[in-house]
Amino acid sequence: MNIQVNISSEMQRRVADVARRSGRSESQVIAEALEHGHSLEWQELFLERIARGIEAADRGEFATQADLDRIRHKHRQS
Repeated sequence: MNIQVNISSEMQRRVADVARRSGRSESQVIAEALEHGHSLEWQELFLERIARGIEAADRGEFATQADLDRIRHKHRQS
């Protein structure tokens, strides 16, 4: 089914930006919002947080070895 919706040029720009950054089509971005309640703002914030996490990891600001060990052994019985 095809539905045509008129949205502002600003909204079109935002949808196109989220699509480009996420590697999805504009239709997929809109469907995500409609089907799963992930608003355009939610998707923008999600992508921003991922980008910040990748940048931090690239700088070596990730988890310490102690953090990794704690997670790895979290559910392991003593």
